[in-house]
Amino acid sequence: MTYPLVGVSRFLTGARLKAFVLLGLVLGAGLAKAADSDPVVEVIGGSLRGRVLPDGHGAVFKGVPFAQPPVGALRWHEPVPVAAWAGVREADKSGPPAAQASFGWNDGAAAASREDCLYLDVWTPTGVAPARHPVMVWLHGGGNVAGSGGFDPLYDGRALISHGVVLVVVEYRLGVFGYFAHPELTRESPHHVSGNYGLLDQLAALQWVRDNIAKFGGDPGNVTLFGQSAGAIDVLALMASPLSHGLFHRAIAESGMLLPVLYRPLVESEQAGVSAAAKLKAPASEALPYLRALPAAELLKGMPGVSQLSTDGWVFPAAPLATWAAGGTQPVPLILGSNAVELPSSGSPDELRKMIGATFGGLAPRALELYGLAGKDGLAPDPLYGNTGDQLGSDFFRCPAIVQTEWHSAAGHPTWAYEFQRAIPPQPRALHSGDLPYVFGNLFSNGSLAGDYQAADRQLSATIQAYWTNFARTGNPNGPGLPPWDNFDRQGRKFLVFTTTGDVMTKQNQRGPFVDLFRDLLSPGKH
Repeated sequence: MTYPLVGVSRFLTGARLKAFVLLGLVLGAGLAKAADSDPVVEVIGGSLRGRVLPDGHGAVFKGVPFAQPPVGALRWHEPVPVAAWAGVREADKSGPPAAQASFGWNDGAAAASREDCLYLDVWTPTGVAPARHPVMVWLHGGGNVAGSGGFDPLYDGRALISHGVVLVVVEYRLGVFGYFAHPELTRESPHHVSGNYGLLDQLAALQWVRDNIAKFGGDPGNVTLFGQSAGAIDVLALMASPLSHGLFHRAIAESGMLLPVLYRPLVESEQAGVSAAAKLKAPASEALPYLRALPAAELLKGMPGVSQLSTDGWVFPAAPLATWAAGGTQPVPLILGSNAVELPSSGSPDELRKMIGATFGGLAPRALELYGLAGKDGLAPDPLYGNTGDQLGSDFFRCPAIVQTEWHSAAGHPTWAYEFQRAIPPQPRALHSGDLPYVFGNLFSNGSLAGDYQAADRQLSATIQAYWTNFARTGNPNGPGLPPWDNFDRQGRKFLVFTTTGDVMTKQNQRGPFVDLFRDLLSPGKH
């Protein structure tokens, strides 16, 4: 048998050994110096060692626990404060995405996903130097059943923090682990509720930010909560929850809205939970021990698509839309907008008519007329918004969001609206999520949302980041060198357009008659 170290020891004799030892000491000192330069910060729970960014402009702390792992007895439990750890915890790797099934677009996140997911990443422009930078807390999209935060390179924070903000990217429970409700869960809860665990995770992350972010150069009194798609829905939902009071001070919702189908009374969520548990052969009584013992994969397979919020009397004392319509949301400045084509649809005219009838009820004749389906086969294709199906599907994102913009503005809160029209080149139209590379400044040529980005795209990205970070800093997106962005109000109905060419311009009365239709659909008493 050959022992490689024997050969090495024979080589390392005399002068060679001395030289090798000296080289090792030099290299070791260099490595120690590099490690010493990485910042260490004390947070609730213990010490964290982050990493200085390669360009030296700031630091990142990845995989920071903000609550105990929601596993075992803590599956379907309100988040529990993080347990203390000994020594210095290396914060150099993002936590895993929340447990989720694979839907094709999220295969990588699904393969890496875990129930033990309550972690966040902190990107800071100043490391741990004393500062008071505005803080931006990001909630990713994915229908509240899939997606990821720090695991996704799209949310690398280097471009955003170059504008002088601290960025926090959060993971939170999804799907059956985030929104399953059951009478036994309600009975064991001190608040007599169940479900909404994903939202409670987000609130726990915001509480962690409040208590710890000053250690990273962030201002706990100036926090912007922003998200896209389901993340934007969660932003708007949290604005309707009294539990979020004081935890964030501005909000940005990208391609999100609230619709009645997104939530239901707790008793209905509990009944759905009982039915789902029975299909998994849980006993009629004492079902929780059985369900908590099942592998995550069995729950994901047996309870797909669980994502509805519950009006539970605690997180939501009233239906979220009723709170919005009454002007009872958190009184924070708000930016809210959508992309040109949010939900493309290939449905036939008859299928679209059926959907309109099921959705609009007594307003269906008016909807059929607006979408060209009353005696015809739809609207002429629009170069920006697509065909009839594209427009109808996208209006379910766009129009309710505009109605909520109206309500927030009418309550006296500063509000700005936008539409994003620039398609990722060479795509023909701006689709759902197509704004994300521009917001984060990550215009990749391969991977998620890759494109053949040009100078116009880089300029548009810089403009959007300036608006977003100005808003985080002051509560107003306007600033030097930017085209003016007028407040939204019911009379002027002005909104900013990020155009197909990458320019910026102001327009009025976005999708006017279609918004009027959705306003009547969502009017008080109908949600």
